[in-house]
Amino acid sequence: MRKSEICILAAILFAAVIGLVACNDNERDEQQAGASKAGSSQQPTAQKPAEKPNTEEEEEGEEGPAVPPAVAAEKSAPLQASGKQFTYNFDSDAPGQSLAKFHTAKTGGGSTEKWSVQADSSAPSQPNVVAQTSTDRTDYRFPLLISDEGSFHDLDLSVKFKAVSGSVDRAGGLVFRLKDPNNYYIVRANALEDNYRLYHVVKGRRSQFAGANFKVTSGEWHELRVEAVSNKITCYYDGVKKIEATDDTFKEAGKVGLWTKADSVTYFDDLKVTAK
Repeated sequence: MRKSEICILAAILFAAVIGLVACNDNERDEQQAGASKAGSSQQPTAQKPAEKPNTEEEEEGEEGPAVPPAVAAEKSAPLQASGKQFTYNFDSDAPGQSLAKFHTAKTGGGSTEKWSVQADSSAPSQPNVVAQTSTDRTDYRFPLLISDEGSFHDLDLSVKFKAVSGSVDRAGGLVFRLKDPNNYYIVRANALEDNYRLYHVVKGRRSQFAGANFKVTSGEWHELRVEAVSNKITCYYDGVKKIEATDDTFKEAGKVGLWTKADSVTYFDDLKVTAK
């Protein structure tokens, strides 16, 4: 074989070897790239943080003992015709005394409720308020002051209240369509939780079905007001509508009254109810 032919053959073989090496390198790079891509695709995808629920619309579950403490039956009160109104400013009642046109009661456990008339220089209508002053820290304990003068179906009910103290709770509320101390509607404002809640209490167990969140200040007077017409319930705070809901739990007329919880010391003034 000629020397020139040998050189050409050698060059061809050398080029072939170089091409083979390059192909192997490319194949290896592609395999590594594929493995890297597959590995990255198997890694957990970053999750978006869960959105905070809309607590204004969030409903609480049923609360209370399975077998609630027994309560006394309510004495009947006359159903009030549309337009009939009762107003209580407590100014003609003697401080330190109970109220003649009301009786006290309690939902839940704990010690006896303590309602009495007190003088308060900051009262919206001076000189007196009615106050719940027991500081029993039992959590599921709801002192009630119930009016005995009438029963109301559709109504406009309001009161001024001042949350004075309480470490378990610091709240005040209005009850309506009350059948007895274990069955009624309650709308209440809480100065520790900064919220406004609407519940029905059935057989001593309460369930929230509407509410709103906003600042509720302690040591200041505020107005709670509720309108109930058929199954529609509208609740106001300081004259501003905060809750509107429908509920068919209590369809019959019932009594009205005041409400607190646990160790809440709360003052009330200018309770007014009008039949609609």
